[in-house]
Amino acid sequence: MIVIPQTLRFDQPLPLQCGAVLPGYELVYETYGTLNADRSNAVLICHALNASHHVAGRYADASGQPLPKSEGWWDNMIGPGKAVDTNRWFVIGINNLGSCFGSTGPTHLHPVTGEPWGADFPVVTVEDWVNAQARLLDALGIERLAAVMGGSLGGMQTLSWTLQYPERVRHAVVVASAPNLTAENIAFNEVARRAIVTDPDFHGGHYLRHGTLPRRGLRIARMIGHITYLSDDVMNEKFGRQLKPLTDAAQAGDVDEAVRLAYRYTTQDVEFQIESYLRHQGDKFSEYFDANTYLLITRALDYFDPARAHDGNLSAALAVARARFLLISFSTDWRFSPARSREIVKALVDNRRDVSYAEIDAPHGHDAFLLDDPRYHAAVRAYFEQQVVRDLPAGARA
Repeated sequence: MIVIPQTLRFDQPLPLQCGAVLPGYELVYETYGTLNADRSNAVLICHALNASHHVAGRYADASGQPLPKSEGWWDNMIGPGKAVDTNRWFVIGINNLGSCFGSTGPTHLHPVTGEPWGADFPVVTVEDWVNAQARLLDALGIERLAAVMGGSLGGMQTLSWTLQYPERVRHAVVVASAPNLTAENIAFNEVARRAIVTDPDFHGGHYLRHGTLPRRGLRIARMIGHITYLSDDVMNEKFGRQLKPLTDAAQAGDVDEAVRLAYRYTTQDVEFQIESYLRHQGDKFSEYFDANTYLLITRALDYFDPARAHDGNLSAALAVARARFLLISFSTDWRFSPARSREIVKALVDNRRDVSYAEIDAPHGHDAFLLDDPRYHAAVRAYFEQQVVRDLPAGARA
């Protein structure tokens, strides 16, 4: 499935929850499948922290051939014949405001100064993203969604859709998410942010004006985050306490190289495989992600808490929801534990909402929502084929 990103320009200012107003802005999005005649088969996919609008399919080169390693971040879930089948559903992926993958964000030019927004880009929240997404759907002529679906931070957006626009959502699929962050999660985010803002190349968030990038801070932030996405079992199974393999020269009998490695292993620079893996992830991340975007998105994670306006009562907060729900959690996900999903389930049951819940016994930690677990994918497929289809207009069910 070859896909092409599209960009939609909005000249109407967007009021933000922080009190600021974002002037004209752009949203980048992709669509998969075909919108039916009555526009009832649309499914919105909300992305997590470091993902984007590129949900599924692949990009092509100038000759039309698929580019290697260009698959969308949820390509194993969404596509022709997959759990979310684009032969039936018209799937939409939208890049959030403040991101660094095309939608208006800190790397774009400020309309007044002509300089990159940088640290001056306004604070955005999950609710702001949902409002911007709703405007894009308006532009596409989609009044009501068959479903909204997302994992992690995307799950928070999905939940927020059911509260901000309850009449526009038939079904909500919330995967590996939570109604708010625990103090521990906020703490991890803050340590990662401090790594970025204390990087000498950060320059108060205006590094682009100085011709620098705070790569060191981004590397550390990614390493911290990546640890929280994996389970202890997975890290032990994949890496254990194994040292990084010897270089080819040492394995081939290069005495000088072997002596150098032996010396290194007697100093403070011992490289376990897990260290090497985290450094690789950090290096890769720092080459494509924006530091200010990282700060903005982790803050949006921290701020999300729909129960806050109801004295912490989640049941009261979810009383306005009208959608039917599927929630999925994973047993070893300690960042967004099953207990957090069960909080949402209980609040929905308190309101007599139609809710299904699947708790998958999987060893992969938080990353499980992106992986090929057949039980997980089967649960999503069954829900779309049996529940979401049921609520389509009669003429659209075939």
